[in-house]
Amino acid sequence: MINKINNCEMKQRNTFGISAKCKTLFEYDSIEDLEKIIESIDLKKDKIFNIGSGSNLLFTKDFDGIMLHSKINDIQIEERTNESVLIKVGAGMIWDDFVALTVDNALYGAENLSLIPGTVGASAVQNIGAYGVEAKDIIEKVYCIDLLTNKKIVLANKDCQFGYRDSIFKHQKNTFLIVTHVSFRLQINSELKLDYGTIRQELGDQTPSLSLVRKTIIKIRETKLPDPKKLGSAGSFFKNPIISTAHYECLKKQYENIPSYEVENGRKIPAAWLIEQCGWKGKRVSDAGVHPIQPLVLVNYGNANGKEIVELAQSIQQDVQTKFNITIEPEAIFI
Repeated sequence: MINKINNCEMKQRNTFGISAKCKTLFEYDSIEDLEKIIESIDLKKDKIFNIGSGSNLLFTKDFDGIMLHSKINDIQIEERTNESVLIKVGAGMIWDDFVALTVDNALYGAENLSLIPGTVGASAVQNIGAYGVEAKDIIEKVYCIDLLTNKKIVLANKDCQFGYRDSIFKHQKNTFLIVTHVSFRLQINSELKLDYGTIRQELGDQTPSLSLVRKTIIKIRETKLPDPKKLGSAGSFFKNPIISTAHYECLKKQYENIPSYEVENGRKIPAAWLIEQCGWKGKRVSDAGVHPIQPLVLVNYGNANGKEIVELAQSIQQDVQTKFNITIEPEAIFI
């Protein structure tokens, strides 16, 4: 089924709650419908943007083009072995519904990604991550349609060029690839990953289990992050920057308690800590603000527009750069 909406108001379709118009929105719930839509589009004339649930978007203006929104939410088992199950999932399925399904069926791998907003398709585009796990760790294949040719393409994990909140789908020459399904390799038996953040602390003396880890991570996230239904946000607005070991050692002499995580090419510094050290935690400029509990989250207190959120973000970036000589980049996508 195809649902076409002209001059579509997008306020209820982005979690920031920013009011903006889209010239045309197409919703579709099958590959066949997507193919029909593609056949009707004039790529030389129309700008195209594919959206999920709008949980990582910041509208800075109206979009004078066509937006595509997948509602493909089928799910099927592609392969089952004694050790694992390969599950193919529609790009339009809500991500946390999929995680809940894996836990309910005693399949390991996605539990640490509980309660991340967005859709299954966005998990591959953004390479979402939390608590020591990234989507790339469990993605085996990504099914796409090329808008330019209307042909189906299947990309293996290595072809997706996954990086920190990055993938091939986010780069300009590949933005015509529309994700239709993602296949995840989940384990029937596996060790739980508990040594990131405060997971072990929250578990206390309880015996860890798949369902308990999911409940614990949901509890942690609900404590730290605002509910976008009550307070507009795009979740974590900035990426955690990676700096050289030499830069980190230099900063550590001045800031003994600077937190960090060792990564392949240096040290990852929590952007929330940097923002808080610059005095931005809980600050508000008109209806745009920094969350009082999690400074990594920028929020809309009611009537902020995209320009005001951008100006706030730029001020934060400038202060972090001045104080620490560190560039923090937005994780949110600007439209």
